[in-house]
Amino acid sequence: MIINSKMGNATNDWYLPNHVKFYLTLILQILSIILCLFIFTFFIVYHTSLRKLQYKALLVLLIVNFIQITLNLPMAIDYYRLDRVSPPTRTYCKWWIFLESTLDVENEYLAAAIAIQRHILVFKPNILNVRRTRYILYYLPLLFCVIYPIIFYMAAVVFYPCDDAKWDFTVNVCGDSTCYLSGNDILATYDWIVNASLPIFIIVLASILLVIRVIKQKHRRQQVITWLKQRRMTLQLLSISCVYLIAWFPSVVIGIMQQFYTSNVLTEIEDDYISDLSYLNCLLLPWVCIGLLPEFTKWMLKQIHRLKRHWNMVRPL
Repeated sequence: MIINSKMGNATNDWYLPNHVKFYLTLILQILSIILCLFIFTFFIVYHTSLRKLQYKALLVLLIVNFIQITLNLPMAIDYYRLDRVSPPTRTYCKWWIFLESTLDVENEYLAAAIAIQRHILVFKPNILNVRRTRYILYYLPLLFCVIYPIIFYMAAVVFYPCDDAKWDFTVNVCGDSTCYLSGNDILATYDWIVNASLPIFIIVLASILLVIRVIKQKHRRQQVITWLKQRRMTLQLLSISCVYLIAWFPSVVIGIMQQFYTSNVLTEIEDDYISDLSYLNCLLLPWVCIGLLPEFTKWMLKQIHRLKRHWNMVRPL
């Protein structure tokens, strides 16, 4: 019998959804880890492919994504399995909230930076041939996207004073709205606007503007080769953007609705279902990358063909 803290009585109403989430998330996690390892192997074998700037940013995004799959996601899977936080300690909860918040924001910021940089790669690629400009417009933004969330959540979660009585060990991420989110309205508002919502709006806006600019340039120049290259890079950005919209846009919409209309129903929907969509981000991104790396697809087909040939040669013996 599972105790539901929201209802205040003994019930197992929420056990079945968590039970289902456990198996689905575990299966997707294993498949995503295997796929990430194949992609990393490809980049090691064909390291010359990293000469393309768009692949470098994609590799950084995949590394952050892989850390999220292997370090953060197991804690959520364990919660789905037990239907409670284990171990129910302050240290474990702070570590979980810090890790999940940091990796989530790093993922969002990197996707937003890639969306903006794609405009440069499509329309003004020559300016990145200058080393100084390349470091300022390409490498420094990626570095900021990785370091800033670590510093912010180190201060806002790890070192922020918290009443231990506020921890809720019956909900996912120990009830991550505790401490600074409930005790400091300014910090909570900043976190929601700048860290959670702003990157999503940048991704959407940058993607829409890129499509508009590409279509306008196609009609203006009528250059087939340039158009094919632009179309490919545009579709790559749209593929990444769709993953982040599926994972985060519903949460942003619920958050906006809660600013104007306070409802326990919205809160329960957010806590029990919408917040779990964020895990789809790290689980689906490796699969999206297959379409973004045509060389990787060719390499995988070669490996499969070699295995088939080896099997056909060995089997008669």
